[in-house]
Amino acid sequence: MKNVSLPRNQQLSGERVANSFPFFLFSQTSVKDLMASKLLQLQAKASQASKFVAKHGTSYYKQLLEQNKQYIQEPPTVEKCNELAKQLFYTRLASIPGRTESFWKELDYVKNMWKHRQELKVEDAGIAALFGLECFAWFCAGEIVGRGFTFTGYYP
Repeated sequence: MKNVSLPRNQQLSGERVANSFPFFLFSQTSVKDLMASKLLQLQAKASQASKFVAKHGTSYYKQLLEQNKQYIQEPPTVEKCNELAKQLFYTRLASIPGRTESFWKELDYVKNMWKHRQELKVEDAGIAALFGLECFAWFCAGEIVGRGFTFTGYYP
């Protein structure tokens, strides 16, 4: 393995950084060897997983269907699946009035809590703060996923 040492205050050009970073401590051949060995390990693990699925996959599939046979619609055809999809869509559409009613009840509860905030316990305030923090965390996670799993910004 060949170590490359750089002087402390040396400025690197863009080309030199691109060619050396992040593997600047390794020679090109050792990086290739490292990558090749990792690829071989990955291939071996994929082969093991494939053999396991080939050996146990059908028994797992049959066991799963047997355990959940009460949910299987007969006959299991594409037409039946399309019918069930339509039923799910219209059932969810029909549940919207109940959901909006629940939303307004929750909103009234929050308004009432705000009006009587002097009577608010520390425990309730802590729960509300944790809920707000959780909402913010989910927002941040969604933003990161939306950016393509980057923290710095959107891709052009």
